[in-house]
Amino acid sequence: MDCIFCKIASKAIPATLIYDDDQIVAFHDNAPQAPTHILLVPHQHIATINELGKENSDLISHMILTATQLAKDLSLADDGYRLVWNCNRQGGQAVYHIHLHLLGGRNMHWPPG
Repeated sequence: MDCIFCKIASKAIPATLIYDDDQIVAFHDNAPQAPTHILLVPHQHIATINELGKENSDLISHMILTATQLAKDLSLADDGYRLVWNCNRQGGQAVYHIHLHLLGGRNMHWPPG
């Protein structure tokens, strides 16, 4: 498989992980859209959120709860932050391996674009 996020999650290519457990890894985005821009990526390859089913509910909950804990750890929680999932090309997905964006450190605008 030629998926960059699979390679990062399996440690086949180096990355500075800020979180790592048996289900997910988290690291800073290499093209940040905010002062803090972290990606949370599951070890399991799932191309888009359209492929998720009830069997993935524990994984998705874990990703969201980990993101909220990271937001607290990084002192983003009180001022606010944004969690974003992108799906397919028109939804802004560039890497076809699901990932949750944690963005913070600036005012977020609506609509997001």
